[in-house]
Amino acid sequence: MLNFSLLTSLLIYLSGIYVFSSSRKHLLIVLLSLEYIVLSLFMFILIYLFIIDYDYYFPVIFLVFSVCEGALGLGILVCMIRSCGNDFFNSFCLSLC
Repeated sequence: MLNFSLLTSLLIYLSGIYVFSSSRKHLLIVLLSLEYIVLSLFMFILIYLFIIDYDYYFPVIFLVFSVCEGALGLGILVCMIRSCGNDFFNSFCLSLC
């Protein structure tokens, strides 16, 4: 069971890295791939803490920071859509849209 969960989290991590590095057209896809990476890292942390029989305070702090990261990404996405009209990276410039 432990090997299956490690392989699953490794597969999620690698698919998140692949999507993050290959698809840079939409900001939403990049944000979703970052959330996949965070989810797989959370699974790795839980499995590691389960193996060494340690307290589970760190995963709670990790989840708080990952939620803050997701909220910040969605805020940037909403701001970009309101100012530029879409979430394409090629239409995004720092001065004017």
